[in-house]
Amino acid sequence: MKKRLLILGGTGDAAELAVRVSQIADIEVVSSLAGRTQQPFTPKTGTVRIGGFGGAAGLAAFLLDRPIDFLIDATHPFAAQISANAAVAAAECNVPFLMLVRPAWERVEGDRWIEVAGHSEAARALLGLSQRVFLTIGRQELAAFAGLDAIWFLMRAIDPPALNSPIPNGKLLLARGPFSLEEERQLLLEYQIDTIVSKNSGGGATYAKIVAARELGIPVVMVQRPPIADVEKVEDVEGAIAWLVKQL
Repeated sequence: MKKRLLILGGTGDAAELAVRVSQIADIEVVSSLAGRTQQPFTPKTGTVRIGGFGGAAGLAAFLLDRPIDFLIDATHPFAAQISANAAVAAAECNVPFLMLVRPAWERVEGDRWIEVAGHSEAARALLGLSQRVFLTIGRQELAAFAGLDAIWFLMRAIDPPALNSPIPNGKLLLARGPFSLEEERQLLLEYQIDTIVSKNSGGGATYAKIVAARELGIPVVMVQRPPIADVEKVEDVEGAIAWLVKQL
């Protein structure tokens, strides 16, 4: 009988992992997407479900009902709640659990980072510092900056914000990475950006903006990752595959 793997996904790494695991004999892949973006990274193989579970209890019930033999959390590094729920549910159900967490970006020579713990702190850091800000934190956190009327924002997100949700003064760009260094450099120059606000998402898809900021001497207000559970972790798809093979 096939073993069943549940991948909590929505990222490029999760989609790649699903394809790779599908090539392993005797493994059935189920990918779960939160459904928060209109065009998520959808795996091209296996079963795909969209929507939440109803907290840790709902996920635990799903793990038992399917049943699920292995659980890999390959969600975005800032998807703190689903990751916490996954750790709790896996422990309760005694399901082997792994987090695939891509490495965070690290400051290098020339970077002008202002590291902050959250979006409210990022908004406060802009006061007296910035006039034209490139806001690259996605659509769900825009409200934290909506009260900064003296600052103009260039906001980039994959999907538009919810109807009637407060957003800062400025312009909204809808786009999905990866973005090239030349594209990012041109964007910063065209809109006369003097500060970037970014999550420390890691990975290569949006790192070009950090390189462009370094080259142009533009400060980056860098929102640090939320804490995650003390569970087994790997940094890439290869590591996740190796972990899974050991479980079989």
